[in-house]
Amino acid sequence: MSSFLSASIGRKFLMSITGLFLISFLCIHLTLNLFLTFDDTGTLFNLAANFMATNPFIRIMEPLLALGFIIHIIWSGWITLENMRARPQKYAYGDQLLSWWAPAKNMFILGFMVLIFLIIHISNFWIKMKLTGDPLLKDVVVDGVEMHNAYALVSNLFLSRWYDLLYVAGGILIGLHISHGFWSAFQTIGFSNQIWLKRLKFLAIAIGIVFAAGFSYIPLYFMIKF
Repeated sequence: MSSFLSASIGRKFLMSITGLFLISFLCIHLTLNLFLTFDDTGTLFNLAANFMATNPFIRIMEPLLALGFIIHIIWSGWITLENMRARPQKYAYGDQLLSWWAPAKNMFILGFMVLIFLIIHISNFWIKMKLTGDPLLKDVVVDGVEMHNAYALVSNLFLSRWYDLLYVAGGILIGLHISHGFWSAFQTIGFSNQIWLKRLKFLAIAIGIVFAAGFSYIPLYFMIKF
């Protein structure tokens, strides 16, 4: 196993598996955040957030999720450095010049930008909910259950226009990253024939659009309504 992971294909395989795992988390995260726009009283979002915070399975998955992020980031950096050493010269103009609209050519840059967005996002929400607390998290009672007022904390930050714009940018970056990473991950684990690749590339673009639109919709909702 150690020799497999030390090889290039082993690192790519592990990065693909962790990437697909993180995409599944993003599906849950996006679904939860969309509750912000379904009910302006905050009841639905608070119930969903409390379920995520108290469910034993979710609590077990949290450290695995953190490990998945760490492995994915480290391995992607390792692979990128190997590729740079293998081809130290830049691409020529006629040889598929790197450009911002070609995710397949700059996944590391996109990933780094997504990482910055995640750090800002985590520092504003997760750390306050799990570690430091915040006055806006003052407990409320929903359906007879006492819980943190997560809606007050999250919605208050979305009232800030600079954060709304940052969140829209983050959502678009995530969509671009996934639009290539999704099909590339399946290619690495064996779905490499042309028929499957065409389907997976189409699906990857569709999923990327859904994530970009979904994450962008939330701040735009607050910008327009409030």
